Amino acid sequence: MNNPQLNKHGELQHLLTTEGLPVAILRGILDRANSFMNIATGSEIKKVPLLHGKSIFNIFFENSTRTRTTFEIAAKRLSADVVNLSIGSSSASKGETLLDTVDNLCAMHADMFVVRHAQSGAAHLIAQHVAPEIHVINAGDGRHAHPTQALLDMFTIRHYKREFHNLRVAIVGDILHSRVARSQIHALTTLGVPEVRVIAPKTLLPACVEQLGVQVYHDMHQGLRDVDVVMMLRLQNERMQGAALPSAQEYFKYYGLTQEKLAQAKADAIVMHPGPMNRGVEIDSSVADGTHSVILPQVTFGIAVRMAVMSTLAGAG
Repeated sequence: MNNPQLNKHGELQHLLTTEGLPVAILRGILDRANSFMNIATGSEIKKVPLLHGKSIFNIFFENSTRTRTTFEIAAKRLSADVVNLSIGSSSASKGETLLDTVDNLCAMHADMFVVRHAQSGAAHLIAQHVAPEIHVINAGDGRHAHPTQALLDMFTIRHYKREFHNLRVAIVGDILHSRVARSQIHALTTLGVPEVRVIAPKTLLPACVEQLGVQVYHDMHQGLRDVDVVMMLRLQNERMQGAALPSAQEYFKYYGLTQEKLAQAKADAIVMHPGPMNRGVEIDSSVADGTHSVILPQVTFGIAVRMAVMSTLAGAG
């Protein structure tokens, strides 16, 4: 079965999901991101001309300041021209269809779209619609996927743990509504992590989640025992229908990450969170700001990873 993300030469044409991507492509993006770290941080070289003359359109139908900003910074570090489309004040709010909007932007000579949308599959639809020379990056679609978040998470893990083949990783929280969790699981298993655990109440787990190759835990103390990496998730309140949880306080009692629960993990375990954090709900401030936390470095690494994705798609370097 053909992978819609790859061109006929097996090269990355679009980044829509981590599911089904060859391990060589995942590792290639991580390696390239590593080479961009000095530029991403602006510590030595401010920018490179790899995407000079290219036009990148950030079209966000859902708000996300952190993701949009890191994509914008990454594109500018590569010398691209960046257009941020405010969907709320655009023709989309007047009834224009998604593909009509895309067609109009293509007429403005867009080279790449970074798309965030509340509906699963929106980025795939655009990728199928645009001309072959245009690239699409999924910046999050519904409950489906968030591949660049997963890639920056993989970069963070490799930065601190070096290898994947000897790790035990726990993903904790709202698995059911999380596009990040799905992308993380696919990336972790492809990169060879031998044990991926998910820890959540039954009401926040998808049906048949075990088929993704994970071990399921409902108890934090058992699930965190001897893990190397703890990946916390935000409660997706905006996607919940009905009462999935009794209260935020009850959730924190059983599934919030505290120093006491973290003590079950290995002494050198790292704690991650894709943000934004709900302190006192998913994570205690003493953990979020503590020595195990790598939450802020994740944001910095995200710029380098998004530079790597965009330059890979454009065939630069």
